[in-house]
Amino acid sequence: MIKINEIFFSIQGESSYVGYPTVFVRTTGCNLRCTYCDTTYAYYSGTMMSREDILAEVAKHPAKYVCVTGGEPLFQKEVFELLRDLCDRGYKVSLETSGSIDCGDVDARVKKIIDVKTPDSGEVSSFAEGNLRFADANTEFKFVICSEEDFTWAENFSRTKNLFETTNVLYSPAFRRVDENWLAKKILSESSSARLQLQLHKYIWSPHSRGV
Repeated sequence: MIKINEIFFSIQGESSYVGYPTVFVRTTGCNLRCTYCDTTYAYYSGTMMSREDILAEVAKHPAKYVCVTGGEPLFQKEVFELLRDLCDRGYKVSLETSGSIDCGDVDARVKKIIDVKTPDSGEVSSFAEGNLRFADANTEFKFVICSEEDFTWAENFSRTKNLFETTNVLYSPAFRRVDENWLAKKILSESSSARLQLQLHKYIWSPHSRGV
């Protein structure tokens, strides 16, 4: 059984799957408390569901893409099996994870979107260094940028860990805390190899525009 906060059909707002119609499976619970969290409602509220019931709910929607998000999905061990089940059913599956839990048991077919928490998140020491071994073409490392300090920190981290050479690096401006134009210009002026990522769902109409 997995505690689920919500399952809904919307437009993917992040990652290289941005823009695709996607079923979101949001789990309940998180081991972190980031300062900019836009899904605090998922910390505790939810309903226990079997994997079979989750899969049946997902199948009600006409989508090829499924995003498992949270909270922190990997906080619940049965989520690893759910990810495998979704892949077995032919879905393109992405996982949004805080980076604080090792992804070693995540099915290799899943696109991993791994957060690296910056200083202004309040959780900068939470990153599980072992997740760096997944720095490949099927993984994306995301940094939420809240300030110039965060930008500099993200650049240093990405360069010292060779992320720009091995994987996809996304810089996302903290919504309503950092100006998107400033971050775009900063990426250009600093010759960064990061990819600017706006949270598309924050800019379009959606009943779930609270955040995905």
